[in-house]
Amino acid sequence: MSPLNGSGANPLRDPADRRLPRIAGPSGLVIFGVTGDLSRKKLMPAVYDLANRGLLPPGFALVGFARRDWEHEDFAQVVHDAVKEHARTPFREEVWQQLLQGMRFVQGTFDDDESFERLRTTIEELDKAQGTSGNFAFYLSVPPRAFPVVIKQLKKHGLADQTGGSWRRAVIEKPFGHDLKSAEELNKVVHEVFEPDQVFRIDHYLGKETVQNLLALRFANTMFEPIWNRSYVDHVQITMAEDIGIGGRAGYYDGIGAARDVIQNHLLQLLALTAMEEPSSFDADALAAEKTKVLGAVRLPDELGLHTVRGQYAAGWQGGQKVIGYLEEDGINPESKTDTYAAVKLEIDNRRWAGVPFYLRTGKRLGRRVTEIAVVFQRAPHSPFDHTATEELGENAIVIRVQPDEGITVRFGSKVPGTSMEIRDVSMDFAYGESFTESSPEAYERLILDVLLGDANLFPRTEEVELSWEILDPVEEYWDTHGRPAQYKSGTWGPAEADEMLARDGRSWRRP
Repeated sequence: MSPLNGSGANPLRDPADRRLPRIAGPSGLVIFGVTGDLSRKKLMPAVYDLANRGLLPPGFALVGFARRDWEHEDFAQVVHDAVKEHARTPFREEVWQQLLQGMRFVQGTFDDDESFERLRTTIEELDKAQGTSGNFAFYLSVPPRAFPVVIKQLKKHGLADQTGGSWRRAVIEKPFGHDLKSAEELNKVVHEVFEPDQVFRIDHYLGKETVQNLLALRFANTMFEPIWNRSYVDHVQITMAEDIGIGGRAGYYDGIGAARDVIQNHLLQLLALTAMEEPSSFDADALAAEKTKVLGAVRLPDELGLHTVRGQYAAGWQGGQKVIGYLEEDGINPESKTDTYAAVKLEIDNRRWAGVPFYLRTGKRLGRRVTEIAVVFQRAPHSPFDHTATEELGENAIVIRVQPDEGITVRFGSKVPGTSMEIRDVSMDFAYGESFTESSPEAYERLILDVLLGDANLFPRTEEVELSWEILDPVEEYWDTHGRPAQYKSGTWGPAEADEMLARDGRSWRRP
């Protein structure tokens, strides 16, 4: 007797049983731009890790599309090498052999009709051989200028059509446009071909365990939410610092800069999750509704010259090595005004956050690689201790570390042992690595699985993307017409102007 009932569901599987992971149904993934760094270092290893954890269907299909003149075996070798070097889980031959059966490569260019016909034939063959039920996700790991071409080709060759109960989805990497106008144009092109629920915009930060834990921290506990507002919070700092330069990305990075590359998507998404109201449920529509409300309430300061800073890294010492400045990097115009550091002060016009500044900063070649959200609380309204007892006492803070050393730190004052009353800051640390035996999956594992499952919780919607550009565009326009980026030495924490920006408000940046 078949173990499945008429509906195709397993009657022995209790939906409340959390031991059973969510496993993708019959499906395949097509990666455009499969020869790029993102694909090699993140996407292919993530696909293997999902297969290794038993979360992909047995007949999963993986198709690479690129200009290279490769045979299927060449592609398989590239995936094999990428997996061996970058996968999180151990290499197992039987998992690899199963994946290998569904791997194909299609050689071609984005504007070539024959290439897309070959892709369609390959998908149809895989559908029969692997049993994918016609379900395919198209991952656009390509330069933004190529998005419209690929999207239109998918439509022209019938690859976006959902027939007979099958699904087709498009996965789009950032940057989603370079300002509001280009984002709106791109949205228009994408939505002429794919419905909103078929489009998944990747922000890999939202796939990180710690970012999702921010929601658990706030809404699954009663000790944080009552103080998560203007009555107790003094300010919030959101930092994403990198200790590397631009590497070989001059062609992509110059003209885009730190604010467009990081603030518009990652940091504004982190701000939305930190500041939003409790959603009615943990589903995509409810989450998007609350994030959209926050982004719609964000206000820029009146004087952008005083409350925004951009910088460029200059030569300096980093990790014991002498490094060159941005303007000396290969392929960079010595007159370039592109920012490699950006800091902005924002406020949120709603009842919960009125008057609380949110300071966002990002930069390359800073002191160390770290991403964190620091919620800094007001000082005690009255202190019975004399000044000398508390001169080493800072402000209470809750710090969510997104990467590396994922975890949460709570900073508060405690008496120093001894005969005198001296109070000093201490920290209580929660680290993922120490509290859970299971290691956190890579963000791309979670996000690729969500795409195959059709779960859009962790993907920004069209409105969120456009609202983010509405916030950033005036800053970029101001910078374009006012002076040049401030210089800061590599290995430091950014330009002096950024310290002055906070000092004017009587505050200072946290040293992560």
